[in-house]
Amino acid sequence: MPRTPAAPAWAVAPEPFHSPVAAALWRAYYTEVSDRWYLLHEGRITDPEELEREVAADTGEYLAPPGGVLLVARYGGKPVGTAGVRLMDSATAELKRVFLLKEARGRGGAALLVTAAEDAARALGAGRIVLDTRGDLVEARALYSRLGYEESEPYNDHAYAEHWFTKKL
Repeated sequence: MPRTPAAPAWAVAPEPFHSPVAAALWRAYYTEVSDRWYLLHEGRITDPEELEREVAADTGEYLAPPGGVLLVARYGGKPVGTAGVRLMDSATAELKRVFLLKEARGRGGAALLVTAAEDAARALGAGRIVLDTRGDLVEARALYSRLGYEESEPYNDHAYAEHWFTKKL
């Protein structure tokens, strides 16, 4: 009987925050969330010069060991998503940059990434994980709620943060 090829599989592994893979996914993430905000509020996409400034301004070095980690999800071997964790203090980690390319969505990768990030936070010694997000990112808020995150009081004053979540690990 002929064998059918195996379905593409998910894999999640740490990636240096400054690698070309991480840089490409960060650019895709920032472009999508920035364009979404500008389209909603100003009816336009992000100005290319602003995009370059903002991408360059947030290098992600806080996602480097020993206090952080950047995870990259691959689907069928192709890098398609990220999730980062950084320690805020000895007991609290922050979830950052949860993102999947559009073509990888709807296949369970987002939950896999968040679960891997929670495991990474535990490995860093955290007993709690927090995150912030915007109101228009309704898919993200639904994901976090589905995974047991609860809305909480603000823990930062970031300009675009409108919802804060926490979860005991």
